[in-house]
Order: sequence, then C-alpha cells, then structure tokens
Amino acid sequence: MTRPIESAPILDIADGRRRRGQDNRARIVAAMMEIVHGGEIAPSAEQVAARADVGLRTVFRHFQDMDSLYREIAAVVGAEVRAVLERPLTGATWQDRLLERAGRFALAYEKMSPYKRAADAFQHRSKFLGTDYVKLVAEQRSILEAELPGELARDRDRVEALDLLLSFEGWARLRNQQGLTPHRAQAVVEATVRALIAGSPRE
Repeated sequence: MTRPIESAPILDIADGRRRRGQDNRARIVAAMMEIVHGGEIAPSAEQVAARADVGLRTVFRHFQDMDSLYREIAAVVGAEVRAVLERPLTGATWQDRLLERAGRFALAYEKMSPYKRAADAFQHRSKFLGTDYVKLVAEQRSILEAELPGELARDRDRVEALDLLLSFEGWARLRNQQGLTPHRAQAVVEATVRALIAGSPRE
C-alpha cells in the first residue's frame, strides 16, 4: 500500500508565506502613513522600503496596486475621523451643538489633512480615491443638516454657506493658503457660524 502524500508541510509553507506577505503589506501601509504624516505627500518606494524595513522589490510589488494601498490607509484614517465625529455632543441648544460640531470637524480635518494632500497627488491614477472623497463630502453634509432646526434647514442659502464654511476645503484654505494656526482657524470658523445663525430662535 502506498503512503498518502504528506501535505501538511506544504500547507504550512504556504501559510507562512501568506502571513509574511500580510505582515509586509501592513508594514508598508504603516510606513506610508508615517511618511505622509511627516509631510511627504508622494513617498518613494525607497523611502517606504527603508521605513518599513522590507526589500525594495517587495515595495514595488505592492506599489503596483496603489488603489488597494490607499484603500487600507483610508480605512485607518476613516476610523480615526469617525471616532472624533461620533462622540456624543454636550451642547444644551442646537446653536451650542453646531459650534461643537464645527470643532469636531476641525479636529477631523487636522487628522486627515496630510493624507488628503497625498490622495490628491494620486487621484488622477485612482478610481477609489475620487469616489471615496465624494462619499466623505456627503457624510459631512448629512451630519451638518442633522444639527439644524427646521426653519434654518429650509433656508437653503444659509445651509449652503454653512456647508462650505464647515467643509474640508474651507478648513484647508484657512490653514494652508491663509496660514492660520488651528486655534485661529477655529476662531474664524466659530465667529462666522455665529454670524450665519444670528437671529435664529434658540431651543
């Protein structure tokens, strides 16, 4: 009788390779996030390989699929942003909660800003990055509208102005083009929100 072929060692080897591949990919994603957070919007394969402590060929193999790499980065950043946005608000009135919400948006935008700049650099090569940002904008709009009372929600001009003011683009303009610190940018946003909702009834 012939002995059955021992397949367990082969499976162990395959599992080991798969685990190493997953570990290398996680290290590459973490390295890219660290480099981008440091201000380098388009890290080179050499930079990533050195930071991740993996071979250059390994990085090139993963860099061939930038969409999936940025999808993983977006998932990590998205979880951090949602953790900020989903904390319960404590304001007693809708005006207080709207101002609190503006502060939450500011914190979220500060977290995502370096990754958004990096994503913009690759967006022309990526189907995912464009659609992902459209989804984010829609979520931000929905969160804003949920804080507004009926009378203000029906004032479309003021809603559109608030949407622009509390958008990532508005925050980026204050921080990057106008050179304001986070504290000063937040003060400008809050003052403008107060001006836009002045005269609306309090709860």
